[in-house]
Amino acid sequence: MKTLYDIQQLLKNFGIFVYVGKRMWDIELMALELDHLYKAGVIDKQTFLSAKLVLNREHGVEEKRAKSPVKFNIKENEE
Repeated sequence: MKTLYDIQQLLKNFGIFVYVGKRMWDIELMALELDHLYKAGVIDKQTFLSAKLVLNREHGVEEKRAKSPVKFNIKENEE
């Protein structure tokens, strides 16, 4: 499990489709769904841990993106 897409496909196998509208919230909801699947004994520990690592990484990326201001490089027409 290497990407967020891989986790989406894993959840899809169990009939779980996550789309809240904001990527950060999607990641958080996927983490909750993974917790439930693991507690129910449906996925093994290795799958659970690798998926959680990916989600933690992606969550960190989104937090970093939210904190950094958007920079636009707009040049005015010089005459």
